[in-house]
Parts: sequence; structure tokens; C-alpha cells
Amino acid sequence: MASSVSIEKLADKMNLTNVLPGVDMTGKKIVTSEINRPALQLTGYFDHFYSQRAQIIGYVEYTYLEHLPREKKIPVYEKFLSYHVPCIIYTTMTEPDEDMLRLAEKYEVPVFTTKASTSVFMAEVIRWLNVELAPCISIHGVLVDVYGEGVMIMGESGIGKSEAALELIKRGHRLVTDDVVEIRKVSDETLIGTAPDITRHFIELRGIGIIDVKTLFGVASVKNTQSIDLVIKLEEWDREKEYDRLGLEEQYTEFLGNKVVCQSLPIRPGRNLAVIVEAAAANHRQKKMGYNAAQELYNRVQNSLMKNREDN
Repeated sequence: MASSVSIEKLADKMNLTNVLPGVDMTGKKIVTSEINRPALQLTGYFDHFYSQRAQIIGYVEYTYLEHLPREKKIPVYEKFLSYHVPCIIYTTMTEPDEDMLRLAEKYEVPVFTTKASTSVFMAEVIRWLNVELAPCISIHGVLVDVYGEGVMIMGESGIGKSEAALELIKRGHRLVTDDVVEIRKVSDETLIGTAPDITRHFIELRGIGIIDVKTLFGVASVKNTQSIDLVIKLEEWDREKEYDRLGLEEQYTEFLGNKVVCQSLPIRPGRNLAVIVEAAAANHRQKKMGYNAAQELYNRVQNSLMKNREDN
């Protein structure tokens, strides 16, 4: 789990303009995805002040400060900055005044500006921080985008996960990550999968070695992040085991407290894994849209039995 995000990374991601380049940002971090608009603090009320959050000064706060007499403004700035907030961001093309810049430099607080409107900027920052600071685990598997569905293929080492992913890529689908999937819980409903920076866009194929999917198949064959919608577990065929042939009842697996639909796929020589994974992804998408083929077949059988009883 990432416990913090550096101020430099935030500034780079949000394309912020640093108006105090002389302030050292080394070691300055944000530890929460929540942000604060210091409206009450700028009036002098500092009870329940969440100073560990990024501070956003929008047009309303800016115009209030513009009309505030300098003899009242400076003490407020002084107390506000003495909390050593991680950073201050001016939105909607507003600019910090000279007193703010002077005191921010004194307390070594980074100050940024952005042309984005306050509401749009806040929504984007919160969304990005939620992902960056989300609880995270690493799982052995392969994640691919198939028809817009995030399909995570799991199974023992050497069972054919990477080969299935390669065939899916050749069929026009996109690779997110091979071998290791970093899973982040961004909400109680959504899990996001990404690749570790070191192995991003690479696939390991036994007998061949490492291949660069982005270079071989183009940028359209890869994707950086993808929600995890379906888990497919590959396993060796077992004659003694009884496999689900209808799919009337969904099976689930759990990551970070979130349940994901899970299907076990027995492997036998000659089975085209890529085609089966494609069919599973399309069928799962169809279920989300309200149509369940297994349920439809069950209903037809029940209706046929009832009709035969009536005829007899």
C-alpha cells in the first residue's frame, strides 16, 4: 500500500506551475486523498483544520483575500502557513499575492497555480489520489483487456497464462501486465490492476524469453490500467473433478475485501485458451447487460417440462 505521494509527482501529473521554484520539495508528501479549501481558516478559525491535506484556494477564497486589509491578512497567512501544509494550489487562473509568496518561502511551503476551474481540478486530484493511495497487493497472474472487460488469468507457473495473453493480443486485445498484477482498491466496488514499472509491457515466454509487446505489436496492444471484472483460473484437467457445465451460479474470489466473479477453466491439450477467454469475457459482459444464457436455457427447459405435463 502506498502511504504517500510526493509533491513533485502531484505537480507533474496535474501539470501545475510552480511559482516558488526556490522552495525545496524533497521529502514533502501528501498522505491522504482528501483535500481542503481553507475558507474558514482564512477568516482566522483554525479549529479542526486538516493541515495534512493539499490546500486549494479557488476564486471565492481569492476574492475574499483581495478585499481583506493587509494588516488582517498577514497574521492569517502567518498562522495558516505555520501548520506546514504540504502545498497550496491556486485554481481558476488566480495568483498568490506577494505576502503569501514571501511567507510561504519563509515556511518552505510549495505554491502552485493551475488554469483549471476549482471544481474540475478538485475532482481530478481526488480521483488520482484515490488510486495512488489506495490499498495495494501484488498477485501472480496476467491481466488483459478483452472487449473492455478486465480479465485476470491466474494459475500455476507454466500452465499457459502468458501464451494465452499473447494469443489474445494477436486477436486485437490489450495487455495490462504479465506475471505480476498490482491490485488497488479504489472503492468498495472497483479494483484497478496495473503493472510494476519494471515489467510494464513485457511478457515472458518459456523457450523464447522476454518480449516487448508494445514494440512488437504497437501502442494499441497495451494499456496501463484496467478494472478487474473477471478472474479466470487455469488448472490441469482432473478426471475425478466435476466441473460446472451450466454456470447458473456465480463463483467469486476476493481481493482486498472486494468480490470478483471467478471461473475455473480446466486445461487439456488442443484447447484454444484465447478463444475460451474471449467467450468468457463476452458472456460476462452480456450478463452485466442483463442477459444470462444459462438462465435462458434453464427457463426454456422448465417451460418445456410444464408444457409436456399439460399435454399429458
